[in-house]
Amino acid sequence: MQLINRLAALRSAVDQLKTGGKLALVPTMGALHAGHLRLVEAARDAADRVAVSIFVNPAQFGPGEDLDAYPRQLEEDAARLKAAGVDLLWAPSTEEVYAPGFATSVRVDGVSEGLCGASRPGHFDGVALVVAKLFNQVRPDIALFGQKDFQQLAVIRRMAVDLDFPIEIIGVPTVRDADGLALSSRNAYLTAEGRMQAAALPAAMQAAAAALRAGNAPATVLDEAKNSLLRGGFTSIDYLEMRAGDDLRLLDRVQDGARLFVAARIEGTRLIDNIPVAMPA
Repeated sequence: MQLINRLAALRSAVDQLKTGGKLALVPTMGALHAGHLRLVEAARDAADRVAVSIFVNPAQFGPGEDLDAYPRQLEEDAARLKAAGVDLLWAPSTEEVYAPGFATSVRVDGVSEGLCGASRPGHFDGVALVVAKLFNQVRPDIALFGQKDFQQLAVIRRMAVDLDFPIEIIGVPTVRDADGLALSSRNAYLTAEGRMQAAALPAAMQAAAAALRAGNAPATVLDEAKNSLLRGGFTSIDYLEMRAGDDLRLLDRVQDGARLFVAARIEGTRLIDNIPVAMPA
């Protein structure tokens, strides 16, 4: 596996990789877990060569968020990626990505509004910017993203279409622990007790989805889910909503493609998740 941190070297390496067939990119911020490795596995199935990026992107963190505390473990991550059969690891410095005088922004309206877009102003502008840069730098044929960050996936799909990136965007299903909690680098912030209590999140979501399928009123179902989270140890809820899976518009009744979306805080850590209301066929 090549580990590269300078753009000139990356371009040369990518030219060589792309002669071997299709190139897939898995963008990450590091602190890799089994969910990331599932993305790598899916990338290996979809393409001939696999590149992974590790970059903790300051543009998507707001004031008071966990940019400085976000876990960084490049050596350990690189070893896991090498063992997983990754061909190239792109791990640039902040200065390599955002050179002095950098003044460009990327904004995707519509799907970036509401949900995390409302709770974290400017977050998806930063996501769209860095992913656009990664697409230009790595020039993949395919890019893979986890469905846990479903709104992010929607933003990236919209951006890729609007900016004419000739890249297939693949969403990979969320990987979960045995108790249902979605894998996340931020789970490491939790104490042992907090981690046990966090299982209330997927439990409340699954119960809400079942109640909606049974025909219960959405407003009542969502209120009960919020109360269940607060009883289970969560201290606040940024949102718990039902939205359309295509354009993320807010729904007041169940329809095909409807999904539940949640962001809630426990021990000061913000956890997000989403699930379809209807059971897969």
